[in-house]
Amino acid sequence: MEMTPQELLQYNGTDPSKPIYVAVKGRVFDVTAGKSFYGPGGPYAMFAGKDASRALAKMSKNEEDISPSLHGLSDKEIGVLNDWEKKFEAKYTVVGCLSS
Repeated sequence: MEMTPQELLQYNGTDPSKPIYVAVKGRVFDVTAGKSFYGPGGPYAMFAGKDASRALAKMSKNEEDISPSLHGLSDKEIGVLNDWEKKFEAKYTVVGCLSS
């Protein structure tokens, strides 16, 4: 399933009838099983319904870092992002990808 960033926003955890999605490097993961982390009030709720690649790479929860852009990241940050991607792959199902 391909979705736009705008469509992804609908899966931010605010509608209990919908799953919670987070994108990493353009791939959309169903993180509903981690609702206590990604749902409203959770420590990573700001990532729900968004591509959190840059923020994960930088280990940041700052709004300005919650972006799919990898531009200007260091090799170390890319490595951190790749580690996060592996964790997501091990724990959550890929349900689609983001269209640009």
